Amino acid sequence: MKKILVWALPFLMGSVCQAEDITIRYNGSTAKVDQKAKDSVTVTVNGANVNVDSKYTSHKLTVLLTGKSDDGQLVLKTTGKAKITLNKLNLTSQEGAPIDLKNKKKVEIAVANGTENTLTITACNDTANHKAATIWAKDKLLLSGKGTLNIIATGDGCRGIKTKDDITIEDLTLNVTTSGNHLGEKPFSFGDFGGFGGGEMPDFSNFQMPEGGFPDFGGFGGFPGFGGEANDSTRQGGFGGFPGFGGGGFPGFGGMRPEGNDSTRQGGFGGGFPNFGGGGFPNFGEGGMPNFGGFGGGFGGFGNPGEEGEEDEEGGGMGFGGKRKYVASTKGIASKGKITINSGNVTVKTSTAGAEGIEGKEGVVVNGGMVDVMSPDDAINANATIEFNGGTVIARSRGNDAVDSNPKGGFFMPFGGNNNNQEDTDPAIIITGGTVYAWSQAGSPEEGLDCDFAPLVIEGGTIFTVGGGMGEMPSVPTNYTSKQPSALLIGINIVKEEPIYLYDGNNKLLETITVPFSLRRSASLVSSAAFQVGETYTVKTKGYEKTFTLSENFTAVR
Repeated sequence: MKKILVWALPFLMGSVCQAEDITIRYNGSTAKVDQKAKDSVTVTVNGANVNVDSKYTSHKLTVLLTGKSDDGQLVLKTTGKAKITLNKLNLTSQEGAPIDLKNKKKVEIAVANGTENTLTITACNDTANHKAATIWAKDKLLLSGKGTLNIIATGDGCRGIKTKDDITIEDLTLNVTTSGNHLGEKPFSFGDFGGFGGGEMPDFSNFQMPEGGFPDFGGFGGFPGFGGEANDSTRQGGFGGFPGFGGGGFPGFGGMRPEGNDSTRQGGFGGGFPNFGGGGFPNFGEGGMPNFGGFGGGFGGFGNPGEEGEEDEEGGGMGFGGKRKYVASTKGIASKGKITINSGNVTVKTSTAGAEGIEGKEGVVVNGGMVDVMSPDDAINANATIEFNGGTVIARSRGNDAVDSNPKGGFFMPFGGNNNNQEDTDPAIIITGGTVYAWSQAGSPEEGLDCDFAPLVIEGGTIFTVGGGMGEMPSVPTNYTSKQPSALLIGINIVKEEPIYLYDGNNKLLETITVPFSLRRSASLVSSAAFQVGETYTVKTKGYEKTFTLSENFTAVR
């Protein structure tokens, strides 16, 4: 008997030591708190709103959340690290983040194994003072656990998950849905100037004619309101100026030198279609500030992208250079740091203009798991390198690029840098493994993978993109950056739910892909671990068949 007691004592002590420091049980309009750790920890309760202020630094503070409330919240302020476990929690906040983390160190939100948990935010009106997201974190955030976490943001201006630092996702099933509207548009910028793609006519009441007259004024950026409707975040642009309207673009953005007005200098970049024109980027004419050109608004709307429930539409027009900026756009997962997904099942769906699906300002990395994102804007976006190293990614945009990287040295490097200067800047997108389906149904110039002229590196994986591109030429790798052979298939007619088959030279089926919308004349980038230079392959659909030989690491097939 003594032996049993001696053995059991440390076991029981171990169990006590691992008990949660704080347990919060939500029950309607109230919350009950069981607080074991009291030194350096202050807990206040007001109805179902709980505030925890922890000065703990010696160990990780542990908090358990369970129960249900239709108007509750946890505000956790921590000096050290913390772990929050969700166990059958259903928590809705009527104003402000249900979980608001004012953390100085990384906080882990863990979902108890086999449980389903739901966090909902219904209003985000006070954008100046509160954190407009279902989960908001000031520092690093880890989402983990082998259960299910549903993130629902229904209020206008409400995001799904928002942090000021890195987000890491592991193991769990994470479902993020946002359905509210943005709270307004940000002030006018030169990129909003539009073109034949819609928008309201700018105010020229104080307009002064420059010396040299209109020919020097360049590509105006087009006059909004002359073409396709400006009904979402990508349809602001237009043809960017009348053909032949002059070379150089606006004063200060494209130069005023009259030699820009010859047969190949029809406006600045995006101004004066066709020929893109001069007065701008180096090697594209004379005059102008390097890397800017006439710019002026870009290509405009030839039509509208298919809205939800209208996936059979043929895709919209050309909204290059005229993207609108929104106040509190209802993004799915957004971080000012890097977003890393290591495993699990992540589904993100956003509904309104400007609401990207996953946005990591310092990069997005997918190492494994299943990631399925659908958005009217960019499905996956970063201002740095996006990496796909494993797992399966389905990124779908109804009105913009499916995967959009805007790295430093990307778009504003000399035009044509995608082919000539790829070794001089950081890669925009790196694919080393897994499966990457990147589908934009908007039509040209929106792309499956948009690299803004920075390098696209392919080292492995299965890749099939759908989209448009500049004159049917989307972002593509070079022979140097395509370590695994790849092909650009120009002119495939994508038909909703109609299988696309890829065969090798022995008629062995390598891949079957179905796309949930239709797009006429897609420019599709294809790569497979089975591809070998010198070998022949065939792509078949019901109305399309193309046999091609991979003559080099990157091969364009028309």
